[in-house]
Amino acid sequence: MAKNDRHPSKESTNESQEEIPPISKTALKKEMLELQNLGEALVKLSNGELQTIPISDDALAEAIDIARKIKHREGLRRQMQYIGKLMRKTDLSSITTAYQQLLDGRKKETREFHQLEEWRDQLLEKGPSAVEDVMSKFPTADRQHLRQLISRAIKERALKKPPTCSRKLFRYMRELSEEQNNS
Repeated sequence: MAKNDRHPSKESTNESQEEIPPISKTALKKEMLELQNLGEALVKLSNGELQTIPISDDALAEAIDIARKIKHREGLRRQMQYIGKLMRKTDLSSITTAYQQLLDGRKKETREFHQLEEWRDQLLEKGPSAVEDVMSKFPTADRQHLRQLISRAIKERALKKPPTCSRKLFRYMRELSEEQNNS
């Protein structure tokens, strides 16, 4: 058997190296840090939120549970590094998509919350004449109840009392919004 048959020539190894560019140490460290950050985010989730994330690796799920119980800073740091190491070995596509959906849901809830606050503030500025705007957005709303809440909230604001009726108005509008979203 010839020597060239057993060992690839220098030319063929150079060609294969050109096809796949080497990954730099910096890029590897950046990827590991991103995985560790995702692991930290998973550890900080509530129990209910964590249940929505599909973690197929039992060792990873156990490591996350352990990290949630660790109080010592250095131990938690090492556990986070271990979680990052475990995450490198697992398929993260389902975990990242579920986590992203969770974040998107939070953003949507926040937008809706701010929109309801703006509508409430507009109602308090315009007074009972703005009821028609709300009725167009929420046709199932009780017109009389809205007017009462608005007038009480305006009186509270004028008397510099705590905004009890303003909060009730907000809760009522949130209920209307949830009814509309559910139907």
